[in-house]
Amino acid sequence: MADTLVYRAEGAAVANGSDLYGFTVTEWELPATYPPFAAILFVPTTWLPLGALKTVFLIGNVALLLLLVRLSCELAGLRVRAPVLCAATALALWLEPVFQTVLFGQINLALACLVLWDLTRPPGAVGKGFAVGVAAGIKLTPAVFVIYLLLRGRVREAAVACAGFVGTVLLGALVLPAASVDFWTRRVFETGRVGKAWIVDNQSLQGLIARLLHDAEPGAAWAVPAAVTAVVGLWLVRRAPDEPRALLLAACTALLVSPISWSHHWVWCVPLLAVLIARGRPRLAATVAALFTARTFWLLPHEGALDLHLPWWQQVLASPYALLALAVWPVLGRTDPCVPQPPASSSSASTMRYAYPCSARNR
Repeated sequence: MADTLVYRAEGAAVANGSDLYGFTVTEWELPATYPPFAAILFVPTTWLPLGALKTVFLIGNVALLLLLVRLSCELAGLRVRAPVLCAATALALWLEPVFQTVLFGQINLALACLVLWDLTRPPGAVGKGFAVGVAAGIKLTPAVFVIYLLLRGRVREAAVACAGFVGTVLLGALVLPAASVDFWTRRVFETGRVGKAWIVDNQSLQGLIARLLHDAEPGAAWAVPAAVTAVVGLWLVRRAPDEPRALLLAACTALLVSPISWSHHWVWCVPLLAVLIARGRPRLAATVAALFTARTFWLLPHEGALDLHLPWWQQVLASPYALLALAVWPVLGRTDPCVPQPPASSSSASTMRYAYPCSARNR
């Protein structure tokens, strides 16, 4: 649980008043890379012995996976009973992004749950959007969902999300003024600090291009395709036939254009599978599940700098998530034939907000 150790060290730096961005931990010399607000939230990790902390993270991530599966079903408009929900959770644990999140003691499941819970609440719910802003304040990537809200015409929710994000920045500046200045004026721009872009577990577009060109710093060869990908992805978000698919398109776009998208960042495969199943695409869902379970890039030689010297025929195996995200774009962006929806009931109100009837989806 290497990442859990980083979180604990961040919390200790806050508690001890030491340099938040001046340490590294574990044999991989991992530094703090999140905003100061996240470090404040990690202070409680210093209150437990390390063994107990790892147990808490393990149990907590399994519980969060159960919640993510439930929220994903709500997003997709699927009604499932408790036994099916538990079985789906057990199967989802074998998805590589989920498994790696649990193995590393990461917080990806918590952030995905925070975003999905907020965005699937009833329209007009008090503070809707605020949790999205808080998630962005913990780890910057969820900020893409603010853009998603704007593109979908949900301006009020986007404004609330911005307020939530600004609140995290201000709290971080109040508690950790020096670290805040350091992060927002310097560290946030040091993408290399997060890790080497070319190693196989970076499943972003930059990782794909770096390995394909055998170039550790692809520069414009990455920046131009990333810009095009961002524009096309956000255009698809704007034109998506319903909210679940717009949300997933936003997630895929963010994971593609981010300089670093470690394989465990792709826990959004869970709601993707739920939406594909709900849209009557079981074969595609099975294919997606197989690709997210196969761990093909871990089977390739990747010690040292071998990731940069893979032959052409191994490139597909080295970048399955980025290629898959691009492949499902047309599916998520296309208005498809009507999928029968169950009748609405008072107990399923939140589900039916996202299970759009055919007439609404085909406009």
